[in-house]
Amino acid sequence: MYFLKNDYSEGAHPRVMEALSRTNLEQTVGYGLDPYCAAAAERLRTRFACPNADIHFLPGGTQTNLTVIAAFLRPWEAVVAASTAHIAVHETGAIEAAGHRVCLIPSADGKITAGELRALLAEYEVDNAEHMVLPRMVYLSQPTEFGTIYSRAELSAISALCRERGLWLYVDGARLAVSLTCGPNDLRPEDFAQLCDAFYLGGTKNALLFGEALFIVNDALKPFFRNCIKQRGGLLAKGRLLGVQFGAILEDDLWLTVAAHANRMADALREGIRAAGFSLFVNSPTNQIFPIVPDRFAEALKREFVFEDWCPAGDGLRAIRLVTSWATKEETVQALLRAVKG
Repeated sequence: MYFLKNDYSEGAHPRVMEALSRTNLEQTVGYGLDPYCAAAAERLRTRFACPNADIHFLPGGTQTNLTVIAAFLRPWEAVVAASTAHIAVHETGAIEAAGHRVCLIPSADGKITAGELRALLAEYEVDNAEHMVLPRMVYLSQPTEFGTIYSRAELSAISALCRERGLWLYVDGARLAVSLTCGPNDLRPEDFAQLCDAFYLGGTKNALLFGEALFIVNDALKPFFRNCIKQRGGLLAKGRLLGVQFGAILEDDLWLTVAAHANRMADALREGIRAAGFSLFVNSPTNQIFPIVPDRFAEALKREFVFEDWCPAGDGLRAIRLVTSWATKEETVQALLRAVKG
């Protein structure tokens, strides 16, 4: 079977595994206060040009999103997100369970615009606003759940509106590396530190066993954040394991090299699928591809390939999701393209 279901099924890049093995029997303090986490955090500050940012390492994306929103918002405040956002669809109501409403903006491609955000905020500007939740944070993901990306102009417009209206801007970067290495991207790592109040760089979906690196740039959001990490179950006792992994993936910009490989494999799939006459559900430039295929063809593909059924796409058609990773092999891509052409 060929696996194109997600980008986190493999273990970790060999250099990450080697670093973990090499340091396995070392003894350090716990909870991310070790020298490996300190060194990785300093390298991240340098790479993203934010020398004063607080860096926190958390085990996974949902823990990061939940902890950030719980820490940054007061009980009556809400977070704004696209209707397709991870926090709205794929986190089992974690945000609502923690007491915060997610205010949704309808989205067909995973993105929202500054104009749409302004229109939503106007709905809460009423005389009896104390009877309603108060939108206080904007949640974006780069790339989105559909693999689409924000341009520098789009992100800058949302950032400017957030600052005008006193909203925190937070970017979920579970797949940030593939967005930075895809063809149409015009954002640089340092742009996120300049435009956002907080964001994270994902490792779980980019060649680490697990782990995300959260940047808190806005000084107002920094105090007592570790208390919230602990309360939400995200403070790893063996925190060194996160620092060691990020230290290995940051060496020689390996985090970008492996992401670029995932994009190259996705580009080959995308080009071959289009050449075979299939359309795409959404125009994604990153490592998630959404071909529209006949239902019977999707079922036939499942004999050899593991992938995600995404959504119905018309009479007898469905969109499927194919995801490449740092470890996707050329032979997997060619096998899928042979099946498509056949």
